[in-house]
Amino acid sequence: MKILVLNSGSSSIKFKFFNMTNNECIASGLVEEIGTANSRAEIFVTKNDRKLELNDQSIQNHNEGIDVVNYLLKETEVLNSLDEIDGVGHRIVQGADYFDKAVLVDDDVIEKIRELCPLAPLHNPANLAGILSSLEHKPDLPNVAVFDTVFHQTMPEHVYMYALPYEFYTEYKVRRYGAHGTSHGYVANAGAKFLGIDNDKFNCITLHLGNGSSVTAVKDGKCYDTSMGLTPLEGLIMGTRCGSIDPAIIPYMERVAGFDAQQMDTIMNKKSGLLGISGTSDLRKVTQMMEDGDKLAKLAFDMLVYRIIKTIGEYYAVLGRVDAIIFTAGIGENAANLREAVCKKLEHMGISIDLELNNKREKDIRDISTKDAKIKTLIIPTNEELAIAIETQRLISK
Repeated sequence: MKILVLNSGSSSIKFKFFNMTNNECIASGLVEEIGTANSRAEIFVTKNDRKLELNDQSIQNHNEGIDVVNYLLKETEVLNSLDEIDGVGHRIVQGADYFDKAVLVDDDVIEKIRELCPLAPLHNPANLAGILSSLEHKPDLPNVAVFDTVFHQTMPEHVYMYALPYEFYTEYKVRRYGAHGTSHGYVANAGAKFLGIDNDKFNCITLHLGNGSSVTAVKDGKCYDTSMGLTPLEGLIMGTRCGSIDPAIIPYMERVAGFDAQQMDTIMNKKSGLLGISGTSDLRKVTQMMEDGDKLAKLAFDMLVYRIIKTIGEYYAVLGRVDAIIFTAGIGENAANLREAVCKKLEHMGISIDLELNNKREKDIRDISTKDAKIKTLIIPTNEELAIAIETQRLISK
């Protein structure tokens, strides 16, 4: 079975093409700067290391973007026709409490995804555009929606509710939903297998750290709590997002500086976080600036590390027993200095890492704990696209 996975952003389409016989990624690529005259696209074919790039294109919408994806797959001989694709899996950021599992796309699913756009205005409209474009190209091809929020649907009510008037929840769906659920679920399951622990008895804290970051407390293999909330703004400090702040800052800044709610929303999502403190959202640059003596870069790094440590401590208290902490995603997998800084402050909890193992750059799952560590520290490369492909295969095989 061959599955195409699409992750459609507001101006981009990331894609991977899988042969599910052995869960092999045959090709991957992206289309970006959709809606401009300077669009570009590329594909990388795994088996022969072939790369094809298209530059200075005019790709005006996601429908044209899917045309380009199909062209790249055919031009590199990954497939000869669309008939070779058995199904398409889509990453959907917000499923709210409508969806507690991945689903085959039908008219009702499309309408619910559309209805939830106000909860994820930067993501759901683009995700939906990918679905509609895929269906327009081949209406009879099964499409599957896999929601980032599904893994977090096991949170208890007292965990996901906000202490606001209850009608905010019943009338406006205001509650904590979380994000990155496909990634958290994937690495938690992989961690249990790696350590030889039954998934339904596995307690861990997963750290998806990238430009967007979140932490999840996993109890008996299921999400018990997660750091993101109604939107991906809550929780950790991120590349451009401030994370959790005193909400009274918003009306305060309106009174003293004239910023309205929309301006503050933009500032909190796009001009804060590492960028707001240090001037860059790239942790690699923050690290270099720190080494060059930049005090604000050091402050940004220390703030990020502290927020991660505090969240791990909270979740340790909630779980009672932790078998492992798991680092994943771009920063989690690659920033050895951040892992070291976090784990050094957690030694009193039984977390201890081997610095030599921590500094090695490898692509596979690995244990970087010292031999006497009471809690394992793992690095597990996330593979959200494979998780989506597996769910897609499962649904269309029924």
